[in-house]
Amino acid sequence: MKLDKSQGARKLLHTTVFSQCFSPCGQYLAACDNYGKISIFSLSKALAPDASEENWQQIFSFQASEDGALYCLAATSDLLISAGNGPICAWKWKEILDKNPHIVWSFTIPKKGPFSNPEVNSLIVDKQELGTTLFAGCGDKNVYGWDLESGTQVLTLSGHTDYIHDISIKNDGNTLASASEDGSVNIWDIRDSAEPVHSIVPHKIESCGRPSLGKWIGCVDMDSSDDWLVCGGGPKMSLWHLRSMTTTTVFDTPKVCQQTVQFYEDTIISAGMDHFVNHWFVNGELKAQVPCTPTSVFNVCINNSEEKYKVLSVSGSSYKIDICTNFGYRAFSFVLSPD
Repeated sequence: MKLDKSQGARKLLHTTVFSQCFSPCGQYLAACDNYGKISIFSLSKALAPDASEENWQQIFSFQASEDGALYCLAATSDLLISAGNGPICAWKWKEILDKNPHIVWSFTIPKKGPFSNPEVNSLIVDKQELGTTLFAGCGDKNVYGWDLESGTQVLTLSGHTDYIHDISIKNDGNTLASASEDGSVNIWDIRDSAEPVHSIVPHKIESCGRPSLGKWIGCVDMDSSDDWLVCGGGPKMSLWHLRSMTTTTVFDTPKVCQQTVQFYEDTIISAGMDHFVNHWFVNGELKAQVPCTPTSVFNVCINNSEEKYKVLSVSGSSYKIDICTNFGYRAFSFVLSPD
């Protein structure tokens, strides 16, 4: 349905881009929003020497969910996977780029009652020698895992008392961390999923707790060495040593709740409920604070597939997605269309 200008302007004003994902070739960016739409942008066109604002517009968009917002995206070598309200769905990248997407398969979160319809807040694709597993952190307090080759559900992690915001997995594929509204980060050995092997509760640490902002944990990540975990939310963002299960660094984020975090090379990149992307050294020193368009940031994504398309992208409470070719400043913004 074509919107008139006033309807389109109102829709853009209320647009939130919750997640992003780069294509396996590194030339395209997919973004999902609160209207259940997936939009595709061309990095190769936007980064061309003769690029103009026209190249910053989406090249294609499609309605990926009829059940409401999409909160997360993930990718394999040939599939884009979307989730939020409703089922988890997979789409072929080739068909998307041909502007003719069809659902390849879909997974439904197990229902616990007639009125249960839990959302998916976080997705991870983990590829190991024995196969590829899709993990989903959900609104029913559980983490689920599916074997992508057979399509069968192989895992349920139950231990939180409130919904899950974010998940992260170690490189070996055996250890998963889940961050929850209940104020804890549970650490699981997925080979023995009966109960978490450890639980981190930052709001109970005096240097981390901020009662006025709540106890919820909105983001978590584990580093490539598998020795460190970083998490944040209502409590201040904190760095934890996984072998000793002790906090080593508390980051100075006054009155700002972090909603996305990741290790990147020798830094930690985080963002949250203000219009900045923070680059930290692991000792807590702020390396850079980069202004961005969204007033609240939900996702920061780094494209590492090809050096010539290496960018950092920032999305949140805006119809614009900031692209940083040098991670220290915004080069331009991709723009969603209201259609």
